[in-house]
Amino acid sequence: MLLRLPGLVGALVLAGCAGVAAPPSPHMEIALLGFNDLHGQLEPPRQSVVLPSTHKAQGTITVPVGGLAYLAGTVAALKARTPHHAVVAAGDVVGASPMMSALFLDEPTIEALNQMQVDVSAVGNHELDRGWLELLRLQNGGCARYTARQPCQLNPAFAGARFQFLAANIVPEGRGESPLPATAIKRFTQGDHTVTVGFIGVTLQAAPKVVSPAGVRGLQFADEAESANAQAARLRANGADMVVLALHEGGATTASAVETSCAGLRGDIVPILERLSSAIDVVISGHTHQAYVCDYASINPAKPFLLTSAGAYGMWVTDIVLRFDLATRRLVHKSARNVAVQNGGYESSAGKIMPSPLYPSYVPDVGVQAVLDRYRVAAAPWIDKPVGRLLGTVTRQTAPSGESALGNLVADAQLWATQSPDAGGAQISLMHAGGLRADLLPDVQGQVRYGQLFAVQPFGNHLVVQTLTGAQIRTLLEQQFDPLAQPSQRSRVLSVSSGFSYRYDLSKPPGARVMAMTLHGQAMEEAQDYRVVVSSFLAQGGDRYPVFTQGRDVLGGMLDVDALEGYFGAQGMVQPPMPDRIKRTDVLVRR
Repeated sequence: MLLRLPGLVGALVLAGCAGVAAPPSPHMEIALLGFNDLHGQLEPPRQSVVLPSTHKAQGTITVPVGGLAYLAGTVAALKARTPHHAVVAAGDVVGASPMMSALFLDEPTIEALNQMQVDVSAVGNHELDRGWLELLRLQNGGCARYTARQPCQLNPAFAGARFQFLAANIVPEGRGESPLPATAIKRFTQGDHTVTVGFIGVTLQAAPKVVSPAGVRGLQFADEAESANAQAARLRANGADMVVLALHEGGATTASAVETSCAGLRGDIVPILERLSSAIDVVISGHTHQAYVCDYASINPAKPFLLTSAGAYGMWVTDIVLRFDLATRRLVHKSARNVAVQNGGYESSAGKIMPSPLYPSYVPDVGVQAVLDRYRVAAAPWIDKPVGRLLGTVTRQTAPSGESALGNLVADAQLWATQSPDAGGAQISLMHAGGLRADLLPDVQGQVRYGQLFAVQPFGNHLVVQTLTGAQIRTLLEQQFDPLAQPSQRSRVLSVSSGFSYRYDLSKPPGARVMAMTLHGQAMEEAQDYRVVVSSFLAQGGDRYPVFTQGRDVLGGMLDVDALEGYFGAQGMVQPPMPDRIKRTDVLVRR
């Protein structure tokens, strides 16, 4: 049965003009505005993108981007070109959010996206961070409590999303169907003609491996391509003229975000694309936080769909144009481009990053801004609280070893918080890259505030100390390089705390790559016990590290962000750690 989205099904009728009517166009142009991986980034994220200059002599320019009010303003301007349009998100619109949204269980983001008039969104893995019932609350509204945090703090009448979350491949165990629909349709009318566009939402089948087990307990995830193909066939059979897949899985290309090119396309999405039905016209993807536009027919003529992704955090929006021939009832042309969402600029260590007149700047949406202002005032006491000082920027950028300075800093904070006997007696701390969601940029006085720490670690994980043998530690480090467990486009190398180090060589066979593990300069013994602290996400086997579920003498601790706050308070001035605790010897040999 075709699942129809309330509020979307119905005609968009063009009003007639005074005077002699122009002959009807033989075509209808429909605009799809796509975005993905917003992650509750309500305010501009103090990030920029590099764009080609329109003046050849200047080469490239750097422009400040992001912010939901600016994203909404950009979308509104692009919508204004045609009465036929839909706004489509490819998942992770909430979850892993900064404090301004997460403090209120992402209700601010839902309310702002309602103002932005989003039509549909795939369910991403982060929509499941707080569990299925909480996602259904965000969809349907209400103030039932499914988390440790209190819902409806500012809005007792929280009504939920006016757009529809789609989940074609998620089914609760023991039930025949999902409470969320697999598909939605939107109809567009021009004169006597109606064109129907069907939308499918699919998330990555591997979601249970990258979400806290508690968040996906009781859910089954079906194959992405099989689910999409089945729904595309149903949509076509029920009269859909075009089919759009919002797929929360992605890849990357070697092309820039503003090129239309499939050059170097790689990632977990590729095997899915190769199995998709030709009944699908457009794939709006996400998850990898990359921005690309790819005409997939240039790779495989049997798969003539557009593939797009708009990066992350509202820094880009994909402008997709579909031209439908009303006489032949065929889609005759489709194109896409990524549009940078310029904002008003921000202060950086290199000075003020200003918008460029060479690219469009759109007026922030007033309705969205009103939502943001209300929640910003309420969250300000927590966001703006000073926590300590930092001697320079600390980023998630990975070194040749795969570790990062920010990962090492968090690992040091975890160790500091748990190394006393009463707190667990930790000797080693490990931190995964996926748990770090923002860089740490102190202000001009070196001050860091609590909202920034929360943006780095927004998941609310607890610290867990457990006993592992040296052999188990070696095994889990080997699992970092397991090709079957390697998520595309991000490092799986765990950053480590000060005092622990090792070498690895990827030219060696699996199981023999990790060497010379030392703790405070002493070689570690395979049979000896060591106390290791990680986040509760890793301790539950998250990110495909099952060794962590084998730990003994397990002791739970404080919230990870509280440990980071305490570390800043205790240090006074934090010195950014160097990402030099792990050595990759096969890279060094080739140099």
